[in-house]
Amino acid sequence: MTTTAPTTTYDVEGRLLEVCSCEVICPCWVGEDPDGGTCDSALAWHVDSGTIEGTDVSGLTLALSVHIPGNVLAGGWRAVVVVDDKATQEQERALLRLFTGQLGGAVADLAALIGEVAAVERAPIVFTVAEGVGRLTVGNLADAEITGFTGATGQPSVLSETVFSTIPGSPVYVGRASRFTRDGSRHGLPDVDLGGHNALQGHFRFTA
Repeated sequence: MTTTAPTTTYDVEGRLLEVCSCEVICPCWVGEDPDGGTCDSALAWHVDSGTIEGTDVSGLTLALSVHIPGNVLAGGWRAVVVVDDKATQEQERALLRLFTGQLGGAVADLAALIGEVAAVERAPIVFTVAEGVGRLTVGNLADAEITGFTGATGQPSVLSETVFSTIPGSPVYVGRASRFTRDGSRHGLPDVDLGGHNALQGHFRFTA
């Protein structure tokens, strides 16, 4: 009897950069209410390698600009989705299908927290990480400089086994953004201009 191997819908791995308006460390990740009652964030997943429904999306980035109106687990987020302007139409479609939850898996659970997508746009995205220092620029929407914390042994400070995560199944490296600016006004989101607030870095692999 011949059996057919299960088909993998997507298999992507890469890195996350995330900044938000919460103090260090963001309470959302442990299921507590955000500092100040709401959380405003910019985050991006950079795919180092992988495919979505047979489409190679290696080297591309998808970003979100998000307003979280209360506890992160309650959902109701308002989000702007930004696709890397280097993506072809086929790659853009694949990235949107994955990160809007249409293809299931842990990514779908995360996407389900978004109550409203205010806009879907294309923009140049700068995403760099080197030795704990990161830079995220999403078109003219958001810009941040990120530095990670280190422990007593010199290794990165890690947050794991959290109730909430933007990279489910992976630990996250905690840090601080020396600068985080966001133009949210044209999408009905608060503007942000902060320094010294929460920042996170991490690696992910999403597969289903």
